[in-house]
Amino acid sequence: MPLIKRVLKYLFPYKKRLAAGIVSMLIHSFLTIFFIKVFKDLLETIITDISAGQEGIVKLTWIVLFMVFIYFVKGIVFYGQKYLTSYVAQKAVRDIRNELYQHLQELSLGFYNKRKTGELLSRVTNDVERLEGAIVDGSVNLFYQFFTFVGGIGYLFYLSVPLTLFLIVVMPLIAYLLVKFNRKIRKVSKDVQIKIGDVTDILQETLSAVKIIKSFGREEYEYQRFSAENQANFRARVKNAQYKAVISPVIEFVAALAITSILWFGGYQVMQGNMRPSELIAFFTLLLTIIGPLKSLTNLSGMVQQALASAERIFETMDLDTKITTGDEQYTMEEVKGYVKFEDITFSYDKEDTILNNINFEACPGEVVALVGASGAGKTTLVDLLPRFYDPNQGRILIDGHDIKTVKLNSLRRHIGIVPQETILFSGTLENNIAYGNLDASREMIIEAARAANAHDFIMEFDDGYDTVVGERGVGLSGGQRQRIAIARAILKDPRILILDEATSALDAESESLVQEALNRLMKNRTTFIIAHRLTTIKDADKILVLDRGQIQEQGTHEFLINKGGIYYNLYQGHFQGNKKWA
Repeated sequence: MPLIKRVLKYLFPYKKRLAAGIVSMLIHSFLTIFFIKVFKDLLETIITDISAGQEGIVKLTWIVLFMVFIYFVKGIVFYGQKYLTSYVAQKAVRDIRNELYQHLQELSLGFYNKRKTGELLSRVTNDVERLEGAIVDGSVNLFYQFFTFVGGIGYLFYLSVPLTLFLIVVMPLIAYLLVKFNRKIRKVSKDVQIKIGDVTDILQETLSAVKIIKSFGREEYEYQRFSAENQANFRARVKNAQYKAVISPVIEFVAALAITSILWFGGYQVMQGNMRPSELIAFFTLLLTIIGPLKSLTNLSGMVQQALASAERIFETMDLDTKITTGDEQYTMEEVKGYVKFEDITFSYDKEDTILNNINFEACPGEVVALVGASGAGKTTLVDLLPRFYDPNQGRILIDGHDIKTVKLNSLRRHIGIVPQETILFSGTLENNIAYGNLDASREMIIEAARAANAHDFIMEFDDGYDTVVGERGVGLSGGQRQRIAIARAILKDPRILILDEATSALDAESESLVQEALNRLMKNRTTFIIAHRLTTIKDADKILVLDRGQIQEQGTHEFLINKGGIYYNLYQGHFQGNKKWA
């Protein structure tokens, strides 16, 4: 019940339209039952006024015209019912999807590290769509069929109490079957949603990495992996269909037994003079009318159970509390000088294996701090703490003397720019991708940023220039071109603190030269953290931090650390001397 209440909460803002839709539904339901009463009057007129001549024909005509009018009104209220309830359902689903997406945006990177993309896509698309179908064709229709069924039972009592009591004998059996099968349907429906999420995840993963798959010749391997998940999805869906297929014929068989029994008992009542033939015909017409709602109730009940399984997965995601929270102070950083201090920082992803331990250092405004160390030493993790992609388990990070946990996230990240090793571009134009750093930037500002990033010349080589549409993730651009677009984006953002995460490690010599020149312009007068990627940058850094096993083992300038003859000296001799890059 709490789950249903939670879904209804999204319908409440549109209660006026929903109420109008429900009123239309009730009128339609009433007219469905009332039509049987008029049909009974028609039968009695034909039987009793068969020799009434012209007067009987006039009466018959008026009844028929009245029946046409009833159907005309039913059509109008049916339109109102469908339109209004669909409108409310679409609004509610829009709100749910918006809230779910917003919540996903607010969750920390730690959440995404433990989740499959396909699973999340399934929850935002498949689960929400299933919930939409339940609201439009399920819940509202469920009430309509319920009221029609109850109203029909009431009129059946009016026509014949003995026959109706005889009918009700089978109702507890049908109710028992509904409850039993609904529990199973809900469970297997949840399994179906999980399996389709697994299929979507593999599909998304393999389509994104199709180049790697082909280069390793793993098409058959990936097909087998996809086929196995698709088979698991097939089994879950077949099991779901099996339960749904069983419930309808079982209930129909029980209903058939009831109808044939009532045919005998009703015929007996007419033959004994306890019931008029028109009443028996009307009784069976109404009985056949409410069998439709009864059958719909069984099908709709299964649909609602499936929707509740989807709602459970949606709200399970919404209830995840892995968001980065801000302290009570809620400080807004307007101007930033760029003084950064790490105090006694300890961090682990799973609160067991420590990644960073007792990290202490500071960076003055405008300084360049280089981080070096073997793979897995914690370099990227350390810089990820600065924009609060993660929060440390212990210690604090200060910017201009303010604990970043007390600073509003948007305010904090507005002053931090990141140029990653793997540049992510969005589908759209080159101009839009650069403007991502400042959505209010003019075309002149965008061009200026592109010039500073050494991107303007290659952009103008395209036929459409800045209006050139790039593919997903920047397909169609070289690695150096994508990196320069990312630098232009960072320049346009104009941050006071800059993070360069091995920004030229995967580039050829010519591209690296152009990108490095752009980076030098970007780094000017900014507090910069560089994960080591190029010898000259490291040599020119104001401070070098040497990380090993999650701790800062050495720090100082290039000359100081070389003369010290410690870890940095050995790394320098082993890596930098041979290839001029950090390996």
